[in-house]
Amino acid sequence: MTLQLQPNIPDPDGFYQELIGMQRDLDEEQAALFQARLLLVLANHVGDRAVLTAAMEVARRAG
Repeated sequence: MTLQLQPNIPDPDGFYQELIGMQRDLDEEQAALFQARLLLVLANHVGDRAVLTAAMEVARRAG
């Protein structure tokens, strides 16, 4: 599996709205914990360490 960097989410605006909505009633700490849990769930789903490392490198460079 290689890291997918091209848009790949059907209805990305709807996904973004849902993601923000999931955090709407959370304070900053709760939102950070939600995001960390979501990241770990998705990382487990991907499961490929090379892909996860590549994704972390891309995210680090982007920030």
